[in-house]
Amino acid sequence: MTVTAPRLCLVGPLPPPSGGMANQCEQLLRLWRQEGLAVTLVRNNAPYAPAWIGRVPVLRAGFRLLPYLWQLWTAAGRSDVMHVLANSGWAWHLFAWPAVVIARLRGCAVIVNYRGGHADQFFSHGPRHVLRTLASAQLRVTPSAFLLRVFGEHGLDAEVIPNIIDLTRFAPAPRRDPGDAPHLIVTRNLEPIYDIGTALRAFAIVRRTLRNATLTVAGSGPDLAALRRQAASLGIAGAVRFSGRIDNAQIGALYASADCVLNPSTVDNMPISILEAFASGVPTVSTDAGGIPDLLTHGVDGLLVPIGDAEAMANAALNVLQDAALAERLRQAGLHTAQRYAWPRVREQWLDAYRRAAGLRGRERVVA
Repeated sequence: MTVTAPRLCLVGPLPPPSGGMANQCEQLLRLWRQEGLAVTLVRNNAPYAPAWIGRVPVLRAGFRLLPYLWQLWTAAGRSDVMHVLANSGWAWHLFAWPAVVIARLRGCAVIVNYRGGHADQFFSHGPRHVLRTLASAQLRVTPSAFLLRVFGEHGLDAEVIPNIIDLTRFAPAPRRDPGDAPHLIVTRNLEPIYDIGTALRAFAIVRRTLRNATLTVAGSGPDLAALRRQAASLGIAGAVRFSGRIDNAQIGALYASADCVLNPSTVDNMPISILEAFASGVPTVSTDAGGIPDLLTHGVDGLLVPIGDAEAMANAALNVLQDAALAERLRQAGLHTAQRYAWPRVREQWLDAYRRAAGLRGRERVVA
């Protein structure tokens, strides 16, 4: 099937490393191309060539940035709409801001698809040009109502198009009784904002009741060594597997093996990991950070606990693991919630946004 749409340039990262933005960019690119839409990708985390340049801090910035700017310039010249996946901090200044500026210089409409969990802090304390640049885009799109509210507080209108869950990659496993040997998983990177340490402390409490429980932590990052030491100090090292990053093609099997997902993040927007858990029929216990309460309704399709509260997370997990009726209610509600973020629904929203952005840019040209 060929989709009728403006010529599209997609700007963003691809795995590796895996992460919410990279996974969303990869899915958008793959799904659009499967449908016959002509998409030009400008990747902002392309591998270094030669590879050793990646180990030289100043040199690597130039080797990545200069080709990136040239690719933006050429792609904008042959595209009608540039869809820029944007984040806060240095990533904005290095990658998103140049894309918006170059697109406007080349007469290409811009959609800024903003997904930074630190947006309020960044907008409040960042340079003034951040808000000006955002205002210059034809459309501002966020994946959650949480970020929509942040944009409104800073005088910017925006709209919500949610993250995608590709339901062809995830399916619920048959129901099972985990007994005293449930399998819990965490699928976040090993970075401070995801607070994997709280999940380890919660799991240690779970193990007091369910002696044969196991935990898989699927992710990579700078906290690995410290987390291994913490697991050892908690006496759970033998029950915790740090699997490293799992490729998108294999992650569905991990969810299918799980009885409960723990999400201990301290800053979040609309985590894909929760959508993946929903689509896999795995009950989820998450902190109430950022936009998560807009995605997960406590007691309906998951359980929410305060940030950093290991005891509350453990108690919620035990409720799920020991109450089959509760687990099944959460499972069925999660599967229903996942349907709202399936590609057939989200694709229509993006097609409409691309067409509107191209039309808005066309009217600007007429006025000019």
